[in-house]
Amino acid sequence: MLRKPAVAGAFYPDNPESLKKLIESCFSDEAGVGYIPTLNSFEGDEYPINVMVPHAGYQYSGAVASRGYCEIVKNGFPEVFIIISPNHTGLGSEISVFNEGAWETPLGTVEVDSEFANGIIEFSDIASGDFSAHIREHSIEVQLPFLQYFSTDFRIVPITMGKQTFVTSNDLANAIFEAGNKLNKSYCVIASTDLSHFNTQERANKVDGFVLEDIEEMNEFKLFEEVVQYNITMCGYGPVMTTISLSKRCGKNSSEILAYRTSGDVTGDLSSVVGYASGVFK
Repeated sequence: MLRKPAVAGAFYPDNPESLKKLIESCFSDEAGVGYIPTLNSFEGDEYPINVMVPHAGYQYSGAVASRGYCEIVKNGFPEVFIIISPNHTGLGSEISVFNEGAWETPLGTVEVDSEFANGIIEFSDIASGDFSAHIREHSIEVQLPFLQYFSTDFRIVPITMGKQTFVTSNDLANAIFEAGNKLNKSYCVIASTDLSHFNTQERANKVDGFVLEDIEEMNEFKLFEEVVQYNITMCGYGPVMTTISLSKRCGKNSSEILAYRTSGDVTGDLSSVVGYASGVFK
C-alpha cells in the first residue's frame, strides 16, 4: 500500500523546494542548532541513539525538532527508523503497525521495512498490522521530510499507539528489541510527541518541567504517574515510555533534553500554548 501525504500543504509545504528551504530554516533558527549539519556515515551493528521529537506544524515545532534530527545526522543513518506516534484519529488497533508498502511525501517515497514490521508483530502480544490508523495521522508523516532532506537510503516502520499504558509500552519495547536481535539490523527509534496542550505559558512550563525531568531520569513509571496525577495533556507519552524502556534494554541508560519551547514562544500568545521538546537517549 502507498500511503499518500495527509497534511502536506498544512503542517509543512507541499512544494519540494519550499519544503527544503523551510527545513533549512528550522535548523538555522535560533531555537534550532544554528546550522545545517552534514550527514555522517554509520558503521556498526547497534545504532547509538534514539530520539524524541515534536510533531506540530513546522513553523511552531520545526526548530525544536531539528535538534533531535541533528543528533541523528551526526551519527549517520541506520538501516531502519522505527517511528512511534500517538493515535490522534481513534482509528485502528491498540498498537497499529504499518507493515508493508511505502509512504510518500513531497520529497519522494520511503519504503516500509516489512520484515522488521512483521517481526515486531510476531513478538508482540498486542500489535497488529493495520493501515487505518495511519491514513490521516500526522505525527509520523511530519517526521519523514526531516530525514529525506539528508538521504533516501533508509526504511521505516511506522507505529501508532491507540492505547498508551505500561502494558502496551512494555509489550512494544520488548517486541522491537526481540525483532531487532533476530534480524540483526541497525535501527533508531523516533518517539513522536508534543507536550502539554492549551495551558497558559506559566502552567505549561511547570507541568512540562515535570515530564522533562522524568525523561532525563529515564523513569517511564514516574512519567506515566505524573501525566495522570497532574492531568498533563502530553499526547505521546506512550511512545516516549516505549522508547525509554527499549533504550534501557539496549544499554542506552542516559538521556538529554536538547530543546524546549512552546507555541507561545513563536506566536507571542501566552494564554493558550502547546509545549514541544527534543531529546536524545544514548
